[in-house]
Amino acid sequence: MKKKNVVVIGGGTGLSVLLRGLKTFPVDISAIVTVADDGGSSGRLRKELDIPPPGDVRNVLIALSEVEPLVEELFQHRFSNGNGLSGHSLGNLLLAGMTSITGDFSRGITELSKVLNVRGNVYPAANCSIVLHAEMEDGTIVTGESLIPLEQKRIKRVFLTPEDISPLQSAIRAIEEADIIVLGPGSLYTSVIPNLLVPGVAQAIEQSDARKVYICNVMTQSGETEGYTAGDHIQAISDHCGSTLVDEIVVHGAPVSAEVRACYASEGAVPVVVDVNRINSMGVSVVLDHFVIERENMLRHDAIKVSKAILRM
Repeated sequence: MKKKNVVVIGGGTGLSVLLRGLKTFPVDISAIVTVADDGGSSGRLRKELDIPPPGDVRNVLIALSEVEPLVEELFQHRFSNGNGLSGHSLGNLLLAGMTSITGDFSRGITELSKVLNVRGNVYPAANCSIVLHAEMEDGTIVTGESLIPLEQKRIKRVFLTPEDISPLQSAIRAIEEADIIVLGPGSLYTSVIPNLLVPGVAQAIEQSDARKVYICNVMTQSGETEGYTAGDHIQAISDHCGSTLVDEIVVHGAPVSAEVRACYASEGAVPVVVDVNRINSMGVSVVLDHFVIERENMLRHDAIKVSKAILRM
């Protein structure tokens, strides 16, 4: 029986968590990863070497790799001292080095995937550095992915520069051949939507016959989605892409413990309200279940349970 082709699009911690679960199932995985990050080690390498930021790609490679735990630990090792090395992770440096050797970021990812025995394909959303901007509801423009949430203003829209960004054709082909396309989980405006703004990506998703699934965040995010319901998340995607790219939304439907709520409240975050009737009126089906694990007062999606729900579609 032919394996399902599953394309997962996003960035940040949530994407890596999901992929660790998804790779345990008999499916062919393609991950399309945001390259809008401009903070930390990724931001420094991006600026100094004029390459796409490697951080999100690094985490996805490790999530899909099948190597000894020590090799994974080595790849994720972050230097704490050393002139010029402090703050850099070894994996970011290896991606930068492979890009320099091959002369191409995407090819560098492919070659490093072989070294790490990666199960699946990993594509950057674009093969060049892109800059994310946000227009706030008061008309101000904020430039830089890491700075947008810090502004603490309501976002009207986000957009990319330069204007002549080209999509990676292998990523577009993966979307065209997909049986299931998954958006998220991850920060709505800084991890999910930037991928969809790369020319050709949203259009390929819209034209695909695949089932299109959005994994909604469990909590609102300060500086991005304060006061957002699950329906607001879908509306934001639709507003940016001109059409709804979602058939199903996976949402957590159980209460969050008081201890975890209190921890997140200190960051201005509250549980996302699931407005089922509104979502259904948008032509989107709701997949509601207990989809998260509480660990050390933090919430993480249960990757196995979410993967099963996706594959049942």
